[in-house]
Amino acid sequence: MSRAPTDGNRKQSRLFADAFDGFGPSRFRPAAEALPVHELRGKRAARLKKGVRAHAPKLPGVYGMLDSRDRLVYVGKAKNLRARLLSYFREDSRNPKAGKIIRQTRRLVWEQTGDEFAALLRELELIQRLRPRFNVLGVPGLQRHHYLALGKGPAAYLYVAKRPTGKELAVYGPFVKWYRTDDAARRLNDWFKLRDCPKSVPMHFAEQGELFESSRNAQCLRYELGTCTGPCAAACTRKEYAANARAAKAFLDGRSRVLLRTIEAQMTAAAEALEFEKAASLRDKLAAIQWLDDRLALLRNARDRHSFVYPLSGFDGRERWYLIHRGEVQAVCFPPTATCAAEVRALLGSTFAVPAHTGVLSDVAVDSVLLVESWFRKNVDDREKLLTRAVAEAACANPH
Repeated sequence: MSRAPTDGNRKQSRLFADAFDGFGPSRFRPAAEALPVHELRGKRAARLKKGVRAHAPKLPGVYGMLDSRDRLVYVGKAKNLRARLLSYFREDSRNPKAGKIIRQTRRLVWEQTGDEFAALLRELELIQRLRPRFNVLGVPGLQRHHYLALGKGPAAYLYVAKRPTGKELAVYGPFVKWYRTDDAARRLNDWFKLRDCPKSVPMHFAEQGELFESSRNAQCLRYELGTCTGPCAAACTRKEYAANARAAKAFLDGRSRVLLRTIEAQMTAAAEALEFEKAASLRDKLAAIQWLDDRLALLRNARDRHSFVYPLSGFDGRERWYLIHRGEVQAVCFPPTATCAAEVRALLGSTFAVPAHTGVLSDVAVDSVLLVESWFRKNVDDREKLLTRAVAEAACANPH
C-alpha cells in the first residue's frame, strides 16, 4: 500500500535533472504490486522503433525519453504504450515537438500501470518530481503558481503573492495566470473599496484622535473616484473598513453572490438604456471576476465533495482501490482479503482522518486535485461505483 504525502511545497532543486537513475517509487500504486519496467537503447530511431514493435505492450503506462547524455528529456503517459510510442516514428503525422524529442532520444524507458487513471497520476508525479526539459519548457504554469491573498494590515486588501507567508487573513488558489488573477484582485479592491497602496503609506482611521487637528489628503485618486474608502485620509472608521474586507472574504469563500448579481443587473440596465460603453466596461469587470469565481468554485467543490474510495478494475484483471480525500488521491491499495483486511482498514482510517480543510493547497496538490476533477468529468458513469468510507470499512469486516 502507498500513501501520498500531505500538502507541501515542491522541493526546489535544479531545474532539470542531470542524470537519470530510474523513475523511482510511486505514490499511486499498491506497495505489493510488481512494477513491469522495460528499457531500449539505440543510436538510431530505426533500432528504437524495432524494439518498440517487439516489446511495448498494448497496455497503459508511462514512458520516458533520454538523450545521448542519459538525461531525461520527456515523460508521457499512454492508454496503449505500443501505439503511443510508435506514433513518434511516423514522420508524416507526428507533430514538430514529437519529432524533436525522438531525434534526441537514445534510450526509451516505459513503466506499465494497471489502468489509465494510474498512468495519468504517475505522469503528473514524474513531471513534478523530475521536471524533464520538454515537459517544462513552454509551460509556465508548472513553474509560476501564485496565490490571491487578503492581508497586510492594519487595512487588509487583495494582492497576488508567489507564496503565502501564514500571516494573511485568507489565501486562495493557487492559480497559473498571473495577469488574470492580478486583474481580478484590482477589480475586487475597487468594488469593495479596499486600499491597494504600498504598506509604507500610513493608515489613519476616523476614530483615531490627534493632539492637533490636521487635514489629511488621500494618497491616490481612488478615494476621489469612489473606489477606496480612504483609510489613509481618515475617511472611514476601522470598523467600516473591516466590514468591507469581510464582504470581500465572503465572496471569495463562496458565501455571498451579491457582487456578481449586482454587476450583471447593472450591465443589463446599461445596455437597455443604450449606454453601450458603460455596459462593455461592466461586461469586462464581470468576466474578470467570474473567471476567478469559477476557478475558486472548482477547487472548493473538489476539496469538499471528493472524499471516497474509487474501485477501478485494471487491464490486468485486478481491482485497485484509490482512496481519494480532499480532492486528491491519498493512497492506493488492493481490496481487502482475509490476509490484508486489517491493513486496509487501518489505511482507510488514517487517510480519512485528515480534516476536510488543512490549509492552503500547494502548487503540487492543486494539479492532483484538478486531475481527479477532470477524470470524473470525463468518466461520469464511474461515480456510481464510488464507495463511502463506511461501506469500504464494512468490506474490510467481511473480506472475500
